[in-house]
Amino acid sequence: MTPESHRPQVERTTARMRTTPSLSLGLCMALFLSACGPPALGVEYRGERLDVVDIHLHTGEWEGIGAATQRFLAERFPHPIGVNAATIAGDQISSSGVVRQMDQGGVERAVLLAVYAPRTVGVTTNEQVINNIEDAPERLMGLASLRVDRWETEREEQLAILSEALEHPGMVGVKLANAHMHFRLDDPAYWEIYEVAAAHDAPVYLHTGSTPFPGAANEPPYTDPAYLEDAIVAHPNTKFIIGHLGYDFLGKKPGQLEDCLRLASTYPNVWLEPSALGSKGSDPTGENLLLAMRRIREEGLTDRVIYGSDGPQAPGFVAEYLETTVEAMDASGWTANEARMALSENFERVFNRTAEQ
Repeated sequence: MTPESHRPQVERTTARMRTTPSLSLGLCMALFLSACGPPALGVEYRGERLDVVDIHLHTGEWEGIGAATQRFLAERFPHPIGVNAATIAGDQISSSGVVRQMDQGGVERAVLLAVYAPRTVGVTTNEQVINNIEDAPERLMGLASLRVDRWETEREEQLAILSEALEHPGMVGVKLANAHMHFRLDDPAYWEIYEVAAAHDAPVYLHTGSTPFPGAANEPPYTDPAYLEDAIVAHPNTKFIIGHLGYDFLGKKPGQLEDCLRLASTYPNVWLEPSALGSKGSDPTGENLLLAMRRIREEGLTDRVIYGSDGPQAPGFVAEYLETTVEAMDASGWTANEARMALSENFERVFNRTAEQ
């Protein structure tokens, strides 16, 4: 990433947030928005206003997160926020907290993720996601999930739970995280999940790449999207979204980026999502996000990118990450039309969801 003073001037229609977010800043912004009414949404990019859909926002309850992961997350909040992480995090991942961050960043619509990973990041149930999206159905959608830790005895039950969740009009896809859920990307025992997804025309988002969360399985069969290829071939009617581009969060390196590009170039049912690359905690210099944006454009895959942030994390994160992303796009030569596709149109095409739906 270029030095701060030389970054391209890509302006949001909402207030810019250059500095490290703090609790006081988040509260001040919330008061400002309350006083001035709803902000304008979208981003201004190369003279055009672009809509934004964020496919990757977390919700749930602090109590549903494992103790080790609670400590890990608390350390990511600036002092003294980390001292009271439960209260702050609970607010950030509530439906109102998510919408507040969306407003600050100019994000029109977003997708909340269900998570069933009791051995690592914890549990956010389909029911919790549904309740939260029903608080703001014009702004929020959800990805459903299921438990796999007792797969041999509960497979049919869990598949039925997933199918039932996908019947809700606001639940538009499936979220899986093999490293967190401890099942291999190449294990055909779990391929019925993809069949249920296809039956509901529900794209499947998969976390790929290593993860710093305690208890995760970071070996290649759980993290390298190349291991997903057999499933992609066997399920041509299932839409696969490769989350994080196979990023190495432990080493803060590109990881399996080239595998991701190859899969998207080879198979028409594969899309890419670069969330968390470029964030201060995961990619401090932004060089890995810049590399990814450049390589995606070089390979002619801008029509295969779906924007996600991996927020809300901390106050102001959603706004800051969107700004970082559009700066990387601009520095990599993305046209306004290419940025528009990645920020909203590709999502709408893959999920068959327009702003009116």
